[in-house]
Amino acid sequence: MWTVLLLVGSNVFMTFAWYGHLKFTDQPLWKVVLVSWGIAFFEYCLMVPANRIGYGEFSAAQLKTIQEVVTLVVFAVFSVAYLGEALRWNHLAAFACLVGAVFFMFQR
Repeated sequence: MWTVLLLVGSNVFMTFAWYGHLKFTDQPLWKVVLVSWGIAFFEYCLMVPANRIGYGEFSAAQLKTIQEVVTLVVFAVFSVAYLGEALRWNHLAAFACLVGAVFFMFQR
């Protein structure tokens, strides 16, 4: 459970680092890059322990798959709540395909 919680926290930081600046297009690129690097530091402070704790309970491929699904869920919430974008049917269909990928990844 710690692995997933740390991955969620990490992805919140990552999403703001990578996409939060889109609301600040009036700022110079060098400034948003520096701010993004600062935010990404906290992403790594959570991501590295998440992978260290989770490895052994999950394979590396499973950890990466979990991380990708968490990333997409966090990004979906972010894009609606922060950027004001709408989720459309094709976004949900693509997410359903990824859930299928998760199913296959965890088969033994």
